Formats: sequence, C-alpha cells, structure tokens
Amino acid sequence: MKATVISRAAGVLAIAFAIGMATYSSAQTTETKTATAANGSLSEESLGNLLKAMGLKPEKVEKRYDFAFKAKHEGEEWKLSMSAVLSQNNNSVWIMAWLDKLPSSAADVPRTSLLRLLAANDQLGKGKFFAYIPSNKRFVLQRVIPNRNVSTRAFQALLQDLGFSVVETYPVWSVAGWKNTGSNVASSGSKDTNSKQASSGRTETGAIRTSTETTRDKNSTIR
Repeated sequence: MKATVISRAAGVLAIAFAIGMATYSSAQTTETKTATAANGSLSEESLGNLLKAMGLKPEKVEKRYDFAFKAKHEGEEWKLSMSAVLSQNNNSVWIMAWLDKLPSSAADVPRTSLLRLLAANDQLGKGKFFAYIPSNKRFVLQRVIPNRNVSTRAFQALLQDLGFSVVETYPVWSVAGWKNTGSNVASSGSKDTNSKQASSGRTETGAIRTSTETTRDKNSTIR
C-alpha cells in the first residue's frame, strides 16, 4: 500500500516537474524574443520578413536568403544577385553580392588582376571587402554589420551602398576584362568596352546590366 502511494506521488512530482520545465522553456523563449525585439536585432525569421517588407522576393536556402536587387549607376540599371545571412552567434548580419566565377584556366587569371582586387579592399571603406568562395569558385563583395538596431530603411541603404560599389568596381572584378587585357587589367576608372560580354551587358556573374536571370550557383555555401 505504501509502495503504491509512493509510486503515485513520484508520478505526480514527475508530471509537475515536466510542466514546470516546459513553462520555464517557454518563458525563456519569450524573454529571448522580447530582448531581440528590444535592441532591434534580427532573428532568422525576421530577416526574411524584413527583405519581404522591402519588396524583395527572398529565397531561403538553409539559413541564408538569396534575392535579386536592382541598383542604378550613371543611368544604367543593374540586377544584382545578393544574399543575407546571420552569423552563427546571431551577433552579425552578412550581406553579399555575387560576382564572377574564377576562370578554370590559370592562364586566364593574371596575377596583377588579383592584386588589384586585393588592393581595392583598402579603398572600399565602410567594412566592405572582396572575398572568394571556394565551394562554387565565385568572387563576392560583402559587408558584415552588427545585428543591432536594424531597420528596413537602414538595411535598404546598406544594400544600395553595396550595389553601388559592385557597379563602381566593375573593371576590377570583371573576369571578361581580365581575359581581354591579359596582365594589364582595365583601370578602376573606366569600363572595358572592348569585351564582347561587356558590350552586350552580360557576364557569367551574379551582376548583370539587364533584367535577365542571373547565373549564380544557388547551391553555393557561405560563412
């Protein structure tokens, strides 16, 4: 009899403990969401909602969002292929614009062109820099921002600034220009108008002058 009472009491305590832990977990989740909203930081879900609020159509691939973004420069409209993703600890937001693919032949990769690409990092400012993604052999122009006080207007301005830099530095990262000029890559002050791809407004890249679809590999991985 005593054993039965003890067993029932233990069962009740176990149920009460389980309910208590569930309540605590729910409270912790709510508290975390409240703290996130209070300091204006983004969650994975709210990052996607922010992009949609900007009129974009983000496509979620694992934890990152891929989307097309239009930028205008000197009367030309460019359609850029971009991505946004939170860092693993959620303290930062990575935004990037996909550029050209690294040529498969070493003969098409002049050393001076790569050096100019690296040198451009010092001139971009605002934390923007060129990088290379080995998984899909593509260059990107990216920027990392703190995940604090991120508003729709502020994020829109960040994307516009990144897009402007993509267009402005076109002669530096354009692989078509590398092929045509050999080791003497075009200076950053003028576009390579002798390139057949450049004159048609299209390169094998995530940044193009027309409204046609981009050619970026959407199965790529990033930080």
